[in-house]
Amino acid sequence: MDLHRALGLGQPGTSPEEEQEKLHLYINLKLASSGQPTWVDGEAADFLETAQDLLRTYREKNRLLADYRCPADRRIEQFLQDYLADLGEEIPRLPNTTFVLDRHGVARELSLPMDGDEFRSEIVSSYRVRQGVLHNPASDRRTTKGSFHISEGGLPIPGDKKAVPKITFATMLRHALNPPEELMTLPFTANAARPARMFVSLLLRPTVCPEIPGIEAEKSMEIRFFAPGNLVSNLDFVESIFGNGGNPYLPKFDAALDVEHWSGHSGCVILAPHLVNLTKKEVGLPHWDQASERQRKEGMCWKEPEELYNDGQAFKITARDERGVIVTILADNYYGYCKKEVKTQIGYAANLFGLAEEEHAGGALAFPRRNHGEEFGVDSRTRDPNYSFDELVERYSDIMDVQPEGYAIDRKYPDVIYVPQDLRMDLNRQTITWLVNGERQKIRLQPGKIYIQPNGYKIEMKKHPGAPSWRLVGTDPEGTLCHKPSTVSGGGKSEISKSLNDAVIYSPLFVDDLQADLDRVQEIFDRDYSDRFKPGHEHEDRDPTRKPLSEERSLGSVIKLLTPSSSYTDEYNAWLESIPPRILALVLMIKRFYRQEWGSNWREHLTVDVVDGAPGHELKLHDRKVIASYLRMGFDRNNKWRVFKVRQDFIAAEKLQMEDDITASVVVPSSVMAECRPEEAGNEHSVKLVKNCEYRLFQRPDDAVIPGYDKQAEKDMAQPGNFLANYEPLKGEKLAEVVEDVMTFCSFTEPMRKLLQEAYDQGDQYVVSSAHPRLVDGKPSKNPRYLQTRPDLVNPVRRYVAEIGTRFHRKLPLEQKVCHPVDAVLAGRRNNPPEPGIRPLAVYNPIHYQELPELFMDFICSLTGKSPSTTGAGSEGALTKGPFNALRPTADLNNALVSFILTGYAGYSSSAGHIGPDLRVDHDVSLLVPEIWARLHSSQRDPKNLIEHGYLEKLEDFEHRGKKVLASRLGYRITDRFVHGFLGKIFDNPNQVFTEEVLKPELQDLEVFVDGINNIVEAQRKVAQRYLDDGSVEEACPPLRALLYIMATGEYEGRDVHHPDIRKMFTREYLLESDWYRQRLEVKQQRDIALWRRHIEALENFLAQPGYEDEAERLNIAGRLEAARAQLQKVSSADYLDRLVGTIGADPLRPLEHAGAQQAETPRKVA
Repeated sequence: MDLHRALGLGQPGTSPEEEQEKLHLYINLKLASSGQPTWVDGEAADFLETAQDLLRTYREKNRLLADYRCPADRRIEQFLQDYLADLGEEIPRLPNTTFVLDRHGVARELSLPMDGDEFRSEIVSSYRVRQGVLHNPASDRRTTKGSFHISEGGLPIPGDKKAVPKITFATMLRHALNPPEELMTLPFTANAARPARMFVSLLLRPTVCPEIPGIEAEKSMEIRFFAPGNLVSNLDFVESIFGNGGNPYLPKFDAALDVEHWSGHSGCVILAPHLVNLTKKEVGLPHWDQASERQRKEGMCWKEPEELYNDGQAFKITARDERGVIVTILADNYYGYCKKEVKTQIGYAANLFGLAEEEHAGGALAFPRRNHGEEFGVDSRTRDPNYSFDELVERYSDIMDVQPEGYAIDRKYPDVIYVPQDLRMDLNRQTITWLVNGERQKIRLQPGKIYIQPNGYKIEMKKHPGAPSWRLVGTDPEGTLCHKPSTVSGGGKSEISKSLNDAVIYSPLFVDDLQADLDRVQEIFDRDYSDRFKPGHEHEDRDPTRKPLSEERSLGSVIKLLTPSSSYTDEYNAWLESIPPRILALVLMIKRFYRQEWGSNWREHLTVDVVDGAPGHELKLHDRKVIASYLRMGFDRNNKWRVFKVRQDFIAAEKLQMEDDITASVVVPSSVMAECRPEEAGNEHSVKLVKNCEYRLFQRPDDAVIPGYDKQAEKDMAQPGNFLANYEPLKGEKLAEVVEDVMTFCSFTEPMRKLLQEAYDQGDQYVVSSAHPRLVDGKPSKNPRYLQTRPDLVNPVRRYVAEIGTRFHRKLPLEQKVCHPVDAVLAGRRNNPPEPGIRPLAVYNPIHYQELPELFMDFICSLTGKSPSTTGAGSEGALTKGPFNALRPTADLNNALVSFILTGYAGYSSSAGHIGPDLRVDHDVSLLVPEIWARLHSSQRDPKNLIEHGYLEKLEDFEHRGKKVLASRLGYRITDRFVHGFLGKIFDNPNQVFTEEVLKPELQDLEVFVDGINNIVEAQRKVAQRYLDDGSVEEACPPLRALLYIMATGEYEGRDVHHPDIRKMFTREYLLESDWYRQRLEVKQQRDIALWRRHIEALENFLAQPGYEDEAERLNIAGRLEAARAQLQKVSSADYLDRLVGTIGADPLRPLEHAGAQQAETPRKVA
């Protein structure tokens, strides 16, 4: 992808002013060539005058080609002709002359007047602000309730959508393509005497299926957007997220010729907010007396002629069928809906294509980091005999320049330095030394450089963020890909990839009376710990006699030693509870910095200053203040921060954002990954590959309303080129109020403070503050948003070194792609306490694990508490994207269940919002969980292991007030043993972070806990009943079908969810031996054969077109045709079906012939 053309990223080679001038000329050329008024002066006007004959000739050719449509539009129109043919009416055509947005940046210039900084209409208020553009739509957020309508005909309509007659869709389409004149006005010319009025159009090519290295290229669909000129900012928004797909009139950008990458699916989105003014009668809905029961229930009929369609509220209406074309009319200009419609259409394409899933997910690749203090390399553990510098150079010389001293410099990024495995780094001397042929070599250790060893381990010299000191920080070569799928609104999809560093608070470490405190510490060091275990638990410490300062005990081991545990005696736990937190922090600080050469004289290294003749309280080590780090973990009942000290050696994981909202994923057999991930060899389970479909992320920085708290958001929003929504435009007195409030203003981070100060000093330009959302009805909006450019695009070196480290560690050749399959699944929940009109959901503790039946009951329902981006709480539908699904949700559920069974991923989830009615945690747990998981081995994450060792406890059903409470639906939850075993890797005092009331929310309020569980069970029953009522249960695969009946009625064929026969249906063995799985593979093969036949036909037709010989040669159409024929032969072969085993195949999108819980037919083995 050309990042500059598609996304506006990279250096254009000119100043912003020159770039804007070029865009203005380009815009006016396009306007003139379309017969629209221009708005130019000076040299541009002279140029257009000179080009008049050329432009008239161009317009004349356009007149002669009035019936011509670009290839993508022809495919969409052909669908509409076929789909609406039975109406017997003239079918509306897509606009012929539109302002084609063929490169990023044009839409942004069109969205504001050429001679002004402000544009207002009934539906949007737009501003040119110092850091980009600000657009405030009429409504700052939307409800999904009743908004999504689907035209009858084609595939079945989900029960949660409103069914619309075809005639209504056709009428809506006609009105959508004939908007009012004022809506057609381009803001760019709004202040002109004669403004330009026309449609604007855009091509997108979003990802549908990620690349399968060495097997299949990435697959994408095509989507055409059409908007009346007033709404051009909506097209700026979607192209900024998904990238501009180019000029659809050029063969280079014709998806049908891109046979390697096109999935075969086309989408169309037409923005038409004026449709809310149409009445039900004029769009063809029947009178109440002639309406069906469903139409009466859904309001798709009228009693009075003046009744507005959908009560005059925003909506979208979609037409689609199995042919692979989907057309949506969006009667709204809310930005989020434009993005969600792309999501809907990607999901539609993925379900028809097979192999792939569109997932509502966040995700991060988390690399554990270590604080090495002032020296690295002195420990023999850093020396790895399996790696050498000579071997490194031999294998990767193409990317590095080797230096005579025996190190190398990366050719792409000179700050990346390759160093030997056996070396020594000395921070105080700022040197790196090693031996070459017995001779000592030395280079300078520098900040800003990344030093990579042959085993992929990375070391950097980093300044302490809260102190004047420096330290050596190491990063592991292998990370843990934490995948957060099926996550409800406000469940932490974005937070999983945010750095924990922004949440860390730094403060000096205080003592009371230093000598008295050290005496208490001495007692702890000298104590005998061999008698602390209850009988039967002695094996948990390989040598209980080890003293805290022994080099045989790590800092983590000491934290476990001094953290209460159910394995310890009551007397020992009581003694631990008696240790004041400041003493415990002091013990662990000393352990962190202790050197064996100190012996028993460790006290002499610690001092305090003398203040006013008395000992002070700020602790010093070697005359340097000791800075402690603290982390917020929720709020107490009085809304005060719960703050906990983290380990003195703790360093937050290095995170690479992999997903944020719209994810394309594919499941493949582990054998496919064997070359790029050798450890997968022999793994019987499949693995999942994920790809972020978005290049910019529509972030809602909730915490940025606190100046200085969300450092990343403030940094992002201070950069030029921002797209912002739902913020207050500040200028004049409004800006003065912010800047002159010195106490608050000083809390902002430097980038935001500088931006606001410069705007204040200059005085003539709007600016946006990250802490000041727009006011809606006198209150700050709860849904402020900005488009964040993906961090790996802003700072590509971090992704580069992460990939290099992994490549070195796995010894992969340069031509081999580095893959990171999903390692852990960590879905997110949004929990809420009881509120007026809203029942509680805060029944989960920080981390739960559910086996597949219970997990999918949750996914089917996707129940959520209140989120700032929505107007209420309730069920978001299957896998949380129910409202944005144009197909029946059974297809997504079938795919997701087959995926989980094949991969064997454990279904963990974390809590956001509240834990119990009393503890508000917001996203603090969402930020913490990846830090825990990144530090666990795969065996430690295995739920069987955790259950066996008491780290997870199962919730059982119980009686309350004479009624059964189905607590087993919650699965398993972490225990104090989990906290004791794993949180000590992060916190000094882990058992205080997650107390018993946090781990067992029922202790906060049993009545609320019971009502919350009942709320979940009742919602699950109601949602499942809808599947039974609308018949979509017949499209569910057998285990899912059984689950839906159990959710709705409590049993399936006489068995409840705990029956062994039901549990067996969710096993890999059952799946692979089933006929219905075999059918999925056969459907995928049939669709692939049809697709490649279509590809071949398109290429042959292009080659046969006269006058296109040069273009065919330039695009190598003949070579593509040869490859397509070979691929058709491959997918048509008998063994292709066997190669699909281990994938999810493709959903048939029709009812299956079901057997009972135990299949009646003889199972057929497919693997």
